Amino acid sequence: MQWQWLQPGISCTVRTYAKINLTLDVLGRRSDGYHALATVMQTVDLYDTLSFTLRDDEQVRLVCTQPELSTETNLALRAAMVLREYTGQRYGALIELQKRIPSAAGLGGGSSDAAAALLALTRLWRLSLTSEELLRLAASLGSDVPFFLYGGLALCEGRGELVTPLPSCWPAEWRWLVLLKPAISVSTASVFGALTARDYSDGSHTWAVCAALREGRLPDLAHLYNGLERGVVERYAAVAAARAALLEAGAAFVRLSGSGPTLFTALAHLEEAQRLWLRLQEQGYEVYLTQAIYPSVESLTLLSLPAR
Repeated sequence: MQWQWLQPGISCTVRTYAKINLTLDVLGRRSDGYHALATVMQTVDLYDTLSFTLRDDEQVRLVCTQPELSTETNLALRAAMVLREYTGQRYGALIELQKRIPSAAGLGGGSSDAAAALLALTRLWRLSLTSEELLRLAASLGSDVPFFLYGGLALCEGRGELVTPLPSCWPAEWRWLVLLKPAISVSTASVFGALTARDYSDGSHTWAVCAALREGRLPDLAHLYNGLERGVVERYAAVAAARAALLEAGAAFVRLSGSGPTLFTALAHLEEAQRLWLRLQEQGYEVYLTQAIYPSVESLTLLSLPAR
């Protein structure tokens, strides 16, 4: 690697998309303390924007539009530092994060930012890493991070790090998604820590949804199962109230995304989705109208990057 490839000021920009969980089967606790999972995840068109600019020193800095996230614990910054440590390089970068995805919401915003940092800085720093190396680094940062190296629709197993992409076959009946983020944050660790044996399942919900999607069928609503949902709804009154508000506003079904507290529903027609979104917004809820998206690694936009 040569410095002439890495001129200060060279930059790249990427959108980092949120996700929802169509299913989340918790199979049980593993010997390493994590829980074994089987989950179907889909990226949605709600995104943060990350910009990376080469620095002429060895400093890696992150600045976020939400100042409280401009810390060393930010997953995007942690991803950059893990990448530097693994490769042994010491080039600098300024990371600018425009935050739109709600934090601690069950939408994977931090994990998506981390995956983007790995991909963008691998290219910007001209590193040569295999897909397997990137996956290992992603898994070391968090269970959802490997999924965001792929995006789209995927089955995730293990503790979430084993990713199998699924066909791009999002049902037309669910084209429009309404996401409602209650005015609370939920700790993923505390949600998993509160699980009991009755919250565990055998993975059949996830397998049924995978089979339906692969065959081009609309999955049975009974299989849109999240093993964390019961505990979250029971422990957090704000989530229970938001779920009731969605149903009263006309949602045909409501499910929890990840460990919450964000809830989602799906509709076939934009007009119906807009009406639902407006009713909930008028009630003071933080609500997003979005749809499934299939981003590509090539969505990274490299600006003025010189040839090798």
